[in-house]
Amino acid sequence: MFAIIFLVVMACLNVYIWWRCLRRLHYRHGKYLVLIPMTLMLGDIFFILDIMTGFIPDSPTLYLITSSFVGLTFMMFVIAVIYDLTVTVSQRVPFDQEKRRTVKLIFDVTMLIAAFTYLFRGLSQGLKDPAINPVRVKIRDFPFDKFTIVQLTDLHVGRTIKRDFMERLVERVNRLKPDMVVITGDLFDLRISHIEYDVYPLKDLQAPTYFILGNHEYFHGPGEAIEYVRSLGITPLINECTVIGEGEKQFNLIGLTDLIGHRTGLYQPDQEKCYQHVDQTKPCIVLAHQPKMMLHMDNYRCDLMLSGHTHGGQIFPFGLLVMTDQPYLAGLYNHTRDKQIFVSRGTGYWGPPLRVLAPSEITHITVTRV
Repeated sequence: MFAIIFLVVMACLNVYIWWRCLRRLHYRHGKYLVLIPMTLMLGDIFFILDIMTGFIPDSPTLYLITSSFVGLTFMMFVIAVIYDLTVTVSQRVPFDQEKRRTVKLIFDVTMLIAAFTYLFRGLSQGLKDPAINPVRVKIRDFPFDKFTIVQLTDLHVGRTIKRDFMERLVERVNRLKPDMVVITGDLFDLRISHIEYDVYPLKDLQAPTYFILGNHEYFHGPGEAIEYVRSLGITPLINECTVIGEGEKQFNLIGLTDLIGHRTGLYQPDQEKCYQHVDQTKPCIVLAHQPKMMLHMDNYRCDLMLSGHTHGGQIFPFGLLVMTDQPYLAGLYNHTRDKQIFVSRGTGYWGPPLRVLAPSEITHITVTRV
């Protein structure tokens, strides 16, 4: 069903790209531009067939190519919508025919330059290593003058994100010398048996590291993911709380499983179990993959929630669609007077190696008291 819906949507987008944009360009051999949406559709078909069957050989290069078609289809659709709206509106402007042809020619050339810039920026940002994103957060009654956390999320280690990326990532995180590292889900994008070599560098993280499940772990064996990260010296928090610090200087670190657990019946998020033995007079930092988990925290102390999942939209303006499902897209928000949430844009990417106005990040959070 997912494959059918995906292909129908891609087909509609590609028809629109041709009918409302490429077909109308002022170009002598314009009829041959139909090859662009046809090629994109062929790539979209190969991508979904590979996702469903795995028939394409395990090659990062091949996957980069096939997955890029999906991103390029979406980006071309955005360009087509802008072109269509602009041309439709301009037709109502009272120009004589000669001026109209000149203006349209200039506009077509401008749109092509803008389109290539948009596509190039998507590819260049998608393939860059994540930038360090410094974030400062103040928490009421926080026991430390300064406590640093590195958040990694949505790495999607699998077809294209491999060991070399992970080695560079671990080296950069260690240089930051954080007090703690948290991995807030979607670490794995294939079964552990296929990518344990690629994930293995995480054992070299020098700070105490904690992990929670994201929705993608449920697709590839959540139990195996939990056991493997444990073997790397990383602590999984499966609806659990651990106390950070000693004596009077303590706060609660709480890890919730992902909301998709309600659909699968596996590792369902359970706030009541999490907070059963939590001293809520102490500050609580909560790890939850999806930002909308904050909507389920009304009866529990949550001074700061760290989430991912959205990728910041990954390809602008896809974030507008993401926000129909998630209350927060990227950055630090005040949910209520005493509840904050930070949503990371993600450290890796899913699917196409494309990012526009949503660069990947290694989040370096400094927590202080109010």
